[in-house]
Amino acid sequence: MAAPTVSRCRSWFQTGSFGVRNVAQVRWRKSLVGASTLRGSASKTTAEKNCDAPWTAVVGLEIHAQICSNSKLFSGSQVKFAAPPNSLVSFFDASLPGTLPVLNRRCVEAAVTTGLALNCTINKKSLFDRKHYFYADLPAGYQITQQRLPVAVNGSLSYSLCVGKNQNEMVSRTARIRQIQLEQDSGKSLHDDARGQTLVDLNRAGVGLMEVVMEPDMCCGEEAAAAVRELQLILQAIGSSQANMAEGQLRVDANISVHHPGQPYGVRTEVKNINSARFLAKAIDYEIQRQVNELENGGTILNETRAFDFRLGCTIAMRDKEGKQDYRFMPEPNLPPLILYDAKSLPTRTCHHQVVNIDQLREKIPDLPSVKRAKLVERYGIQPLHSFTLVNEDGLMEFFETVVTATQMNPRKVIGWILKDMLGYLKQHNLVVEESPVSPLLLAELLNLLESGMISSSAAKQVLEIMWNGEGKSPALIVKEKKLELIQDQNELEHICRAVMDSHQKEVAEIKKGNQKVLNKLIGQVQRTTGGRSDPVSVKQILEKQLSLQPRKKTP
Repeated sequence: MAAPTVSRCRSWFQTGSFGVRNVAQVRWRKSLVGASTLRGSASKTTAEKNCDAPWTAVVGLEIHAQICSNSKLFSGSQVKFAAPPNSLVSFFDASLPGTLPVLNRRCVEAAVTTGLALNCTINKKSLFDRKHYFYADLPAGYQITQQRLPVAVNGSLSYSLCVGKNQNEMVSRTARIRQIQLEQDSGKSLHDDARGQTLVDLNRAGVGLMEVVMEPDMCCGEEAAAAVRELQLILQAIGSSQANMAEGQLRVDANISVHHPGQPYGVRTEVKNINSARFLAKAIDYEIQRQVNELENGGTILNETRAFDFRLGCTIAMRDKEGKQDYRFMPEPNLPPLILYDAKSLPTRTCHHQVVNIDQLREKIPDLPSVKRAKLVERYGIQPLHSFTLVNEDGLMEFFETVVTATQMNPRKVIGWILKDMLGYLKQHNLVVEESPVSPLLLAELLNLLESGMISSSAAKQVLEIMWNGEGKSPALIVKEKKLELIQDQNELEHICRAVMDSHQKEVAEIKKGNQKVLNKLIGQVQRTTGGRSDPVSVKQILEKQLSLQPRKKTP
């Protein structure tokens, strides 16, 4: 039988059914036909009992962010994406005997700055540990991480979601952060199925990572994706990570379980190594549905690791976690405790450039995305939803502010041209803002022509389309060559309006009967007749005047 329909996350928000810890209670319904056939009468009783019971989904994330650093966490090897295999490997990265780790100061500063930006408590003393497991691309047989005492703990991440029928409403959510820890990345295994062999590239081995462990405070894929996008923006704003998911600089593991309200959390599964916010949402929503289907059919959920197949749109079992793996954690013997300082505890006998000062890093933190949005709303009077889009699209906020500075148009009008027209062109041609053929100054020049009354809105859109095609001409020159200036001769405009009315007597009769909406059709016809060279406001006034002067037809 077909799988049941699963309500999307935005539908859950509309019902207002939020429970404790930002967890939505979702009612999943399923036909019982087939369940009893598969499981017998006892299973049918269980399914009937749970049929209308709500299911609560719980989602927690573990996010690995690659630190923006020129060298690796414990060696001087360069960090560079897509370098030739095994071309950036030091003796330590290859785990040759006798090599020792040397902690990268830049990586420590990035982790501390990230902790401060996420409202964490910074541990002035943190420890490094060895996590043992065997894998081909981990030549040492262990990973250096922070299991006992990480660099930062007890933080929070606030993020926003677009909800509503037209995605035109925003709600704010907060997810708690358990800890942020430093650890080294492993290498990369390249599987050659044709030859039946696996090759190992150690370029990535030892690259510095920050693992951000979040509490299970989310309830669906859309919430998780929104949280990851916000974290991505924060990391990019403070410069601690480029967070490019396409290049593997931000990878997400999602822990997912379902249970009935008031009962203990269910058995969780872990979906590993998701490198896209969109795929993260799909993977979580699929896994929630899969677990509910399994439980309502009388099955059980295995504590296992799964992968998301984006081609099939489903999660696939990788390995079970029922038997807890013994990582044999032990203190890293070659690294002393990491000691951090603030202004109160700064040692007097130590050179300041040799220590990491928490207060100095806090002072250097720039405006975070939430602060930028608030400033945009306050400064320009735009809607919070518009500020959300401006900040979330890379480079769009700077584009908008440059246009506003160079134009006489009200910012609330400018935002429409930026979000609807410019962003629409960019999405259509799959371009980023910095690749736009229309610069902010050229757009500002076009909007000035519109604001001064030299051209109409429809003519401005024609000019923008011509500019987008890359002819390299200024808006003023295009207007002159295409003869798109507004018709200034009032008599000419009245003559055109009269001609349109004469050729559309049916519409004129409808208007006289009281159907004023038909007037917009006549205005549009005048616009087409003039090739966009008429001002819609003036046309409306002329048509209204002529319609009021036109004699009514006598009824027999």
